[in-house]
Amino acid sequence: MNDKGKKRILDLLKFIVFLGIGVFFIWWFLLKLDSDQKASIWQSFLNADWRWVVFAMAVSLLSHFIRALRWRLLFKPIGHTPSLGNTFGAVMVTYLANLAFPRLGEVMRCAMLRTSDKIPMEKSVGTVVTERLFDTLMFVIIVLLGFLLMFNSVKDFLYDSLSAKFSSLPTMAGIAAAAVALLIALFVVYKLFHDRLMHFSLYRKGFKLVEGCATGVKSILHLGPKSTTLFLIYSLIIYFLYIAGGWIIMKAFADTQALGFQTAFVIYLFGSVGMMISQGGLGAYPVLVWQALALYGIGETTGLACGWLLWSSQQAIVIVVGLAFLIYFSLLKKEKNR
Repeated sequence: MNDKGKKRILDLLKFIVFLGIGVFFIWWFLLKLDSDQKASIWQSFLNADWRWVVFAMAVSLLSHFIRALRWRLLFKPIGHTPSLGNTFGAVMVTYLANLAFPRLGEVMRCAMLRTSDKIPMEKSVGTVVTERLFDTLMFVIIVLLGFLLMFNSVKDFLYDSLSAKFSSLPTMAGIAAAAVALLIALFVVYKLFHDRLMHFSLYRKGFKLVEGCATGVKSILHLGPKSTTLFLIYSLIIYFLYIAGGWIIMKAFADTQALGFQTAFVIYLFGSVGMMISQGGLGAYPVLVWQALALYGIGETTGLACGWLLWSSQQAIVIVVGLAFLIYFSLLKKEKNR
């Protein structure tokens, strides 16, 4: 079997594993619910204010549009200017394809622009890599900020749940000191043992990821002052809208209406983990949103209903708009091949 065949089998196995994790989460939380709890969750759906749900869907769609605006900036240095409509369509097809196979969408969106705007695949792939590396860096920063933001809530939760084991949780000052010490230790290790450690696959992959993030950031800084500023502004807006989606959905339920943007920030962090560990966040996302809301005293019924409504509203936008653009690109390709 050639390398291409092996890769296809590996991709299929990944799909099965991630889909299996999602199905497991659904089975797990349905198993632990009795008929009254299931009825309560369904009733929570019915009682939700669906005007807020529609608003959340509009915000989700806007975040994808801003992502298209940001991605379009990366084509300027390589001498291409794809139309905004085609760029937005390619982004939506990306999310749709990723529901089927992880990372398939990254290739597909490059193929869409090759069809619509005649941009070579090798050039558009470079812009996708840069964008993804920058998003990785942004996510790390957001996670660190989120940890600082929700430290007291998590600490209280651990004290309440596992007081015997966590009776001596470290203070913020202690964690900060440990983080600084760890960074110093990593720097010393890098300086003294870098060449030796490069023989180890795990270290080599980690180093290449960090190096790639640095390269991606540098390439963004080379866009020019105006484009670089726009890129950073678009990035902040994208993540703001991601978080705002959770805040808006909370307004749809009476029990969560009073919760603020900080709670929505925590929901985003927990939900992001769910998107990573199961196919499209299936099953895992709602459960982790529920766990995030539990930190703020929200019960299981409302927490799960909120998680499922947030996840399903996001996926509904991706499926409807993504399918529409997939049909559009397919018809465009047929017309150009005549």
